[in-house]
Amino acid sequence: MGDTRIDRGRAAWWAIGATLTAALVYVVYTFVGTFVLGFFLYYATRPVYRRVDRHLRSSSVAAVASLLVLALPVVVLLSYTTAVGIQELTRVLNAPQIDLTTVEALVQPYVDVSRAVQDPQSLLGQPSVRAAINTTLRSAGQYAGFLGTAFVHLFAVITIAFYLLRDDTRLAEWFHSRFADSDGVVRAYTAAIDADFSNIFFGNILFAFITGVIASITFNVLQIVFPSSLSIPYPTLMGLLTGAASLIPVVGIKLVWIPLLGWLAVAAARSGGGYGFVAVFGVVAAVVIDFIPDLVVRPYVSGRDLHLGLVMLAYVFGPLIWGWYGIFLGPMVLVFVVHFARLVLPELVAGEGIAPVPAGADDTPASDADPESAGDPDDTAA
Repeated sequence: MGDTRIDRGRAAWWAIGATLTAALVYVVYTFVGTFVLGFFLYYATRPVYRRVDRHLRSSSVAAVASLLVLALPVVVLLSYTTAVGIQELTRVLNAPQIDLTTVEALVQPYVDVSRAVQDPQSLLGQPSVRAAINTTLRSAGQYAGFLGTAFVHLFAVITIAFYLLRDDTRLAEWFHSRFADSDGVVRAYTAAIDADFSNIFFGNILFAFITGVIASITFNVLQIVFPSSLSIPYPTLMGLLTGAASLIPVVGIKLVWIPLLGWLAVAAARSGGGYGFVAVFGVVAAVVIDFIPDLVVRPYVSGRDLHLGLVMLAYVFGPLIWGWYGIFLGPMVLVFVVHFARLVLPELVAGEGIAPVPAGADDTPASDADPESAGDPDDTAA
């Protein structure tokens, strides 16, 4: 009878554990994009955190400072872009040759402009205006909900990155104390994954920097080589924005150069010339700024210890399978699969004991690896 009670008790605890695990999996699956983006932010800022933490007594302050170091250039770039936009808008509105008769002709079918000027209150009584106000209010409510949800996700991403930066060592020690084996396979497997995650995610920041430099140089060279009545507005700023936009998966770079191409095409149509410059800009932007860096530079800087072709396929198929966060999740899945096939699969197939180094390989266990070949030990979690 005693054994039966013990079995029932263990079965009950296993059932509770399975329920809690299912709940945790459901939460992670529902917000997988948020968690993946949090991991990306953690690995992107960890090299900075390791160095800042050496000079500060508080790990929390070091984590906040590291996140600010990454966020500050983005804030400065957005602020400068906003200032330039306001400056250009003011210049357009103050231009003496600006003619609002075209705008009035477009508005006239919907709003009686002359009556509204004579009697401003009559503007609110027009059915088209009331409908526009109602539509605007409904849209504002929808946008408020969208912005609120976006803020919650952003807060969660920052929170995940903050606590991973501050407590990653303790989390790694807890995991190894509970699940590590005596042969060191788990430790070697997690160390290899951690090192490649660091390369991949920090490589995205490096890719954005490289793309920004390439785009800035390309835009300025186009201005010099193809002088015409057309010109790229603020070519250096446009290049930096291109680099920042490259962090947005799949369509990031296109959010800058395609609208810029459209603006140049409209300007060429209005001036009656410069179509050659527009065509050259479109080809160069699509090939030099968009295609080549995304196909060649990103896999190289983001997966230096992985097969270049596999990394390239992970970046291609990841967004197609999972959506926007697939550009991060695809390489993560690749890393798990590659190191499982390297460390565990050969012994499973051969029916031999699993060791930190696969049979027939010259790999060195992670704990004995040369620090110079494995990277800065301070940039890798325990």
